[in-house]
Amino acid sequence: MAEVAAARRSRITPEREAELYTAVLDLLREVGYDALTMDAVAARTRSSKATLYRQWGGKAQLVVKALRHNKPVKNLDEVDTGSLRGDFHALLARADDAEMEQNGALMRGLATAMHANPDLHSEFRSQIIEPEIADSRRVLQRAVDRGEVRADCPALEFLGHMMLGAFVTRAIVDDRPPTVAFLTSYIDAVVLPALGVPAE
Repeated sequence: MAEVAAARRSRITPEREAELYTAVLDLLREVGYDALTMDAVAARTRSSKATLYRQWGGKAQLVVKALRHNKPVKNLDEVDTGSLRGDFHALLARADDAEMEQNGALMRGLATAMHANPDLHSEFRSQIIEPEIADSRRVLQRAVDRGEVRADCPALEFLGHMMLGAFVTRAIVDDRPPTVAFLTSYIDAVVLPALGVPAE
């Protein structure tokens, strides 16, 4: 039975899957999470609703998979420059200011939707937040293993909070989205000193 289900799920090619994810995110930006429907996704992508449900299970799963697919770096293990500062800067170099602004608006809308949709919150936490935390811990552990960061540095537990804070407060305080230049400066001025790493 599991083999049959897997075979059914694998009928969509990677290219078609990428097209579907792009369409889902476009719809999400246009109408928001609450107004997005599987009917609308089916119409936009010329898919059957039955195929969408069979492949993804529901709206929350589909939206979160689309977000995960859209990440500029799928696996932080791909980036290993030999220094923590180098790793942070290399990750930011893969970002794009226009894309960051677009995705920031998207994430703000989803943050609101998560309060009213426990299924979305659960999917987002398990598919996005927890893997991101695990990836970040591996990057930091490499820095600890290299001797760049003390293993008992209290700021290690707050990297996620520091980075999320940069995204959120930039829009509130400066009324502007974060940019690659802003985040690079923030990492050098705030994050690295907190971790005890020289900025240069």
